[in-house]
Amino acid sequence: MSTAGPSPAHRDLQRRTKVVLGAFVVVANVVGAAVVLALAGWVLPTRSLVTDVAGAVTTNVAVFAAYLVVAVVVGVVWGISWVRVPRPPDGGASPSRWQRHRRATRRVVLRVPTRLAVVQAVSWLLAVPLFAGMNALWSLRLALVVACVVALGGLATVAVAYRLSELALRREVARVLAHEPPSGYRLSGVGVRSVGGWVLGTGVPALGVALVAATSLLVPEQYTVRSLGLAVLVLTLIALVVGFGLNALTAASIAGPVVAVRRALGRVEDGDLDVTVAVTDATELGLLQAGFNTMAGGLRERDRIRALFGRHVGEEVARAALEGELELGGEVREVAVLFVDLVGSTRMAVDRPPTEVVELLNTFFAEVVDAVEAHHGWINKFEGDAALAVFGTPSDLADPAGCALAAARDLAARLDALDAVSAGIGVSAGQAVAGNIGDARRYEYTVIGDPVNEAARLTDLAKTVPGCVAASGAALTRAGAQERARWQVVGLAALRGRHEETEYSAPADRLAAHEACEPDAARPGVGKGQDLAAQA
Repeated sequence: MSTAGPSPAHRDLQRRTKVVLGAFVVVANVVGAAVVLALAGWVLPTRSLVTDVAGAVTTNVAVFAAYLVVAVVVGVVWGISWVRVPRPPDGGASPSRWQRHRRATRRVVLRVPTRLAVVQAVSWLLAVPLFAGMNALWSLRLALVVACVVALGGLATVAVAYRLSELALRREVARVLAHEPPSGYRLSGVGVRSVGGWVLGTGVPALGVALVAATSLLVPEQYTVRSLGLAVLVLTLIALVVGFGLNALTAASIAGPVVAVRRALGRVEDGDLDVTVAVTDATELGLLQAGFNTMAGGLRERDRIRALFGRHVGEEVARAALEGELELGGEVREVAVLFVDLVGSTRMAVDRPPTEVVELLNTFFAEVVDAVEAHHGWINKFEGDAALAVFGTPSDLADPAGCALAAARDLAARLDALDAVSAGIGVSAGQAVAGNIGDARRYEYTVIGDPVNEAARLTDLAKTVPGCVAASGAALTRAGAQERARWQVVGLAALRGRHEETEYSAPADRLAAHEACEPDAARPGVGKGQDLAAQA
């Protein structure tokens, strides 16, 4: 078994925890000592409580200074020994052991503020009977008052230590909560934080002011006008300084996570879904941060599914489906249909390796998609070596027939640049039913109607036409004048399954510049376009 030492992250966690703990033990005790000295020096009616004022003051100050040094040293040593981060298991340890280690580390780090507060509370609780007993030698009333003053100093120390440690340990908290975010509320939630900050920072000094005022009213000889004014002034300053400090720390501990979430929301609003927020709190604020990460993950997953869905059925259909607009059934729409069928695919599959055939088909379909999308069309389906494109649904177009004719010319020019590819392209237009067919458990969006069948038949006819493109008279009639002027009527043809002859046209420039496509000898009489039309 490996005997490797702690990982660098583990050592860093221990080092930072020790430094933070030691520093804030000192800072918190300094704040508490300042509160005690201010209360003892300017608030207590010392002359009315004891006759030997000089002796009492000298003894209390000397003992208090010595006790404070001892309390700080003991607090640092005790706190560091109590807050010990577990050593990580060896590299070959099981996942369950690593999980137990992470949970143990999590417990230790999350309890640092509480344990630090407990260390300070114990030190100051021991000081209360010590100083009360010592001052009882002079006066029982002095002992009671000094005990209250020491207790107030202890409250300030505990509150400051807890708040400072919460803020300083955010990095470590984020690290231990990265694997397992908080799942429930903790006692020290946002409400407890806010109320506690006010009680300790403002409420307690305000209570001191009230007690001094009540004492001066009930026992007037305890205070002179000057001493009463000085006592109220000192208590007010303590309330302002300590209260502001505690409330500022509380506000920072609450505002920090909220601001981080708000900034992340701003990035999401700008379209950046690849954003996460470090969970730096184990209270409701941590649940808010973890909830944002869950939401962002759901949005990323939804966006990924939408993109994948859009590749299969088209962006417009995917958007409508995700918005809940599509149901079984259809509606009559004015559409234009473009069929394209690769020539010689049967011979190609025999003469070439499958991988090469697939690569060639992908290149072919890439040109089809580019041409159709460039003219605002939608690829309804691929079938073997053929494709069906629709214009005018699911999104409306002002001139679907003109867009389909322009796409056919564009696609023919693109395929001319591919030496190994030749295809027949047929275009038709008219009214068709567009909607979802199938069952509620499995359906697809498609178009059904005479323009679909006619375009499929024209695909085979196009292979005999110079330029390999054929469009029905219905398509030209519905197209705009500018696009219609680019086409030339070729003649009439009896298409399979139709009772009347169909007038068909071809791009004028291609009639003069191209020979006819060579029909697929392996499939005489039935084109792939007819197969695809039957499915549509």
